[in-house]
Amino acid sequence: MHIQPYIFFEGRCEEALDFYRTAVGAETLMVMHYKDSPDQSQCNPATLDKVMHASFRVGDSIVLASDGHCKDKATFAGFFLTLNADTDDDAKRLFAALSEGGQVMMPLADTFFATSFGMLADKFGMQWMIIKVRPM
Repeated sequence: MHIQPYIFFEGRCEEALDFYRTAVGAETLMVMHYKDSPDQSQCNPATLDKVMHASFRVGDSIVLASDGHCKDKATFAGFFLTLNADTDDDAKRLFAALSEGGQVMMPLADTFFATSFGMLADKFGMQWMIIKVRPM
């Protein structure tokens, strides 16, 4: 058993998939639009070209995503996604890529528990922690 995040981008899912492909090397595994649903009675005609369901892989993790109901701006609160970098250079690259157009909450720095650690919200508002754990 494992936990899998399901992220609702409220109308910006395909943009997010493209961004994460470039920023963190995400691989889109599947995308289903509302217009592809076998039951159109459940679909809003205004959102037929939006993403009903998608999945993408980042490293060994699979993340699920959708445009949701496309009603408001996406809000992500109370959690962060964490990327464990292999090297400090990887941490710097990931941090720079994800923070482009976003907001740095804690700059990437050497800490007592990691050789690189930083926090940011990307341009979609998704909160990330980037870490290169200090060897024991």
